[in-house]
Amino acid sequence: MFVCVGRQSAVPTGAENRAAADDRQGQVDRRQAATGATLVGGVKKVRNAIGLRALMNALTRTYAVLGALLLAAAAPALQALEPVSALRMYVLDGGSMTIGDMALFSDSGKYDGQAGSIVDPCFLIRHPKGILLWDTGLSDSYLGHDAPPNADRVAIHVERGLLPQLAALGITPADITYVAFSHLHVDHTGNANAFTASTWILNQAELDWAMGTPTPRVVVPATFSEYRSVRRIMIQGDYDVFGDGSVRILKTPGHTPGHQVLLLKLPKSGPVLLSGDLYHLRADRPHDGTGAQVMVVNVSRADTLASMDRVEDLIRNLHARLIVQHDPADFRRLPQAPAYLD
Repeated sequence: MFVCVGRQSAVPTGAENRAAADDRQGQVDRRQAATGATLVGGVKKVRNAIGLRALMNALTRTYAVLGALLLAAAAPALQALEPVSALRMYVLDGGSMTIGDMALFSDSGKYDGQAGSIVDPCFLIRHPKGILLWDTGLSDSYLGHDAPPNADRVAIHVERGLLPQLAALGITPADITYVAFSHLHVDHTGNANAFTASTWILNQAELDWAMGTPTPRVVVPATFSEYRSVRRIMIQGDYDVFGDGSVRILKTPGHTPGHQVLLLKLPKSGPVLLSGDLYHLRADRPHDGTGAQVMVVNVSRADTLASMDRVEDLIRNLHARLIVQHDPADFRRLPQAPAYLD
């Protein structure tokens, strides 16, 4: 409320200034409390997901994340998040994987016997109407600890952690308006349960498949178990996130039944397409008369090839830039937060 006399400009009273300051501090307190609640919940989810034998290692990693966030909380009070006037995309490090044999990444033998690595970025999309987080990377519980190679000779490394990177941008999980996933494999859902204040945009076919029995390969339902309690938008096909055509989720099934890519129309950079797992490496794309490479872990080869055709047509017709999410070279070419693409 302002005091206004006649036609003079409204001037806040001293009491109102104090009330406004109290309100701003209240916003900061609520955001910091949400961060603390997220970490407490995260410990519980890690405990349930991995079993007692690995609990101590997981707790050690989780407390490393907690320490980073507590340091951020101890810093000067966060200001209320400033709105943006135009679309922008931040790239966040969601971890990486080293692979002893890349044979899994081509069902036609192209990579047999070759060692390699892939990255697992997350993308923070800021729009005047809100914030979308696209994919949530590998779990922050791996922060500072390399998981040894599994039966498929895949080792996991998380250098920075998603939540500390958001905190460095002045963003808490409670600030995220929407969370959406290219698909529900564990390397894309690792931190999903941290975002219980957000609205999750979920593909119905993908969720039905991921929650099926037996659990599909590379799916860990415990990493996204909060889907039952969060606000949800269930979709069947393409979806316009903010209603103005600038951020669109596009249906591209095959790798999984509800696999999706994200198409952005950035004001300066133009159309940008995030691949999800349609391609894992830039070399997977059809080129020089060589057909596209399809991963062994794949639900429908025919659907995957049809989805690749759709995306390649979009790239040609829109003159879009394709970002192959898992490709380390593509990741290195992108501006790293706090820089952004606009």
